[in-house]
Amino acid sequence: MNAKATIRAAAVQFHAGTDIEKNLTTTLRMLDEAAEVNPDLVVLPEFCNHLSWYDGPEHCAEVSVTLEGPFLRAVADKAREKGFFVVVNCTVLRDNGDVTGSSLLYSPEGKLLADNTKQIYIGHENDFLKAADTPAPIVDTAVGRLGMYACMDGVINEPPRTLSLRGAQVLCNSVNSFASDEGSLHIPVRAPESRVFIVAANKVGPLVPEVLLGAVSAATGIPEKHLYGSGESQIVAPDGTVLACASRDQEEVVWADIEPAAADNKQRPDGTDVFASRRPALYEAIAQDPAGQHYAPWLGAESLASSLISVPAAPALSAALASAQRAAEEVSAAVSRGAVLVGLSPLLGAELIASDVPAAAAAAEKIVAQLATATADAYVATALPLARAQGGYQYCAVLIGSGGIVAAQPQVHRSERFAWSELAAGFEPVDLPFARLGLVTSDDSIYPETFRLLALAGVDTAVVPVEPLEAWELRTGLLERSAENRINLLAPAMPGVDESSPLGVSFATALQREFTVMTQWKERPFEGLLSEPEIYPMAAGDSHLDVTLYPACAENKEVSRNTDLVRNRPWALCGPIAAVSAEKQAPAKSTVAS
Repeated sequence: MNAKATIRAAAVQFHAGTDIEKNLTTTLRMLDEAAEVNPDLVVLPEFCNHLSWYDGPEHCAEVSVTLEGPFLRAVADKAREKGFFVVVNCTVLRDNGDVTGSSLLYSPEGKLLADNTKQIYIGHENDFLKAADTPAPIVDTAVGRLGMYACMDGVINEPPRTLSLRGAQVLCNSVNSFASDEGSLHIPVRAPESRVFIVAANKVGPLVPEVLLGAVSAATGIPEKHLYGSGESQIVAPDGTVLACASRDQEEVVWADIEPAAADNKQRPDGTDVFASRRPALYEAIAQDPAGQHYAPWLGAESLASSLISVPAAPALSAALASAQRAAEEVSAAVSRGAVLVGLSPLLGAELIASDVPAAAAAAEKIVAQLATATADAYVATALPLARAQGGYQYCAVLIGSGGIVAAQPQVHRSERFAWSELAAGFEPVDLPFARLGLVTSDDSIYPETFRLLALAGVDTAVVPVEPLEAWELRTGLLERSAENRINLLAPAMPGVDESSPLGVSFATALQREFTVMTQWKERPFEGLLSEPEIYPMAAGDSHLDVTLYPACAENKEVSRNTDLVRNRPWALCGPIAAVSAEKQAPAKSTVAS
């Protein structure tokens, strides 16, 4: 189809309560308001017809809409009247009696173009709504190739990832969330990780019946203010730039002019094509039935004394030993303060290594020896080029102890700036007395599949020595990987790479002991976050940060009742990620370490 080069996309946020007629009036009124900015595409929040709160299955069916009923007919008529595409999400009563949470795309002619049911529900939604059992549609329209998903489908990577891999340019996300990390983390990261546009519309106002706010707050320990929609509807560009963002608590229409075809360019600044460099054959576990997958026995200690160290990289290979000496002094000091695991920023930059790989690998040997003298009984993880015994070189995330290299994880995905590196066949976790550790090179960390595989292997703590190319890697990318997989993270980054990052440069994330929402917590108050861990940024100008991690907490991945962030992924619809057909997605005998 001949698509417009530039379109105007709008995201609309508002409140929907328990009165269906009132909700329809609000929906139509907000579509009128959206029309004032002359949009080509309008995305509405999730559950426009009724709060996601039901007395029972009969009540859920009673307040749901039908495809030919007055609610959706009115929305379709409004789309035709105003002449734009509309994505509306409702609970839909199907002919067989099932109720689904579904996003519906209407054309400017008022025609239903696509009907997409949610793939993963959260908490009590699982009690009433049927999940999708077929792939989400992608519609080639005059405003680009559109895909749809809703709320929890975007808190994990797989639903938007599969849409992007199948060619979608603009992803329309209807949201019904009280969680502040929805807008700050999960929504924006989906754009740059797959190089697509995101148009996301969230709710404001109470997400439970107003008469029950006090009772629900008392029963769950969630302050009333966190039972309200968190807003921040937004439009995000393929590089992660937030083009428009609404308030946290007001009805609002936000919009931006975008070029959908820009999403066909999957190149990073160094020229790496992030789709062509994927390794689908390594991702098969993601598309296999969790019933046949079993975690290895959890190793994680209750707490782990750790430290981040960020020192300037060597400006030349001749200065490598001087940089190593400074780093070793910092490591020794961290160990003396009690650190058992230290994450160290890369000491040799990609450009410097590429200028003379053999010489860089020789310098790396001396760096390892220097760092080993500082570890005592602790471990330090960093990234270095290593020579292979069989010839050639690999860029590796390495773990160093007093005897030298304990483990090395070579880069798995090809990148242009490390094009000289021989690729590894996969990721190999490292079992330590206090943690199952994942070592990840900087350019492997941008792929959501990387951390998914680590989670499936029972990794509780990851170290990523970072030399980022783009701001999103530090602002949302690594943080979101930690959140959606429940993995502690040390991200020591080269200083000076992204001074504008709200996290600073290097940072750590520590998993909370109390995690599952809608359950009583004793150690900490609920602060409005769904899955975001505790974040510890290194202050600008500092060279180290001591932090306590909690490896044992990685075992609990249940974000809400009946919603496990890893095991409840929509595995049967993940074929495009692993390039496997539905017939091959039979229950796996064993796909993770045991």
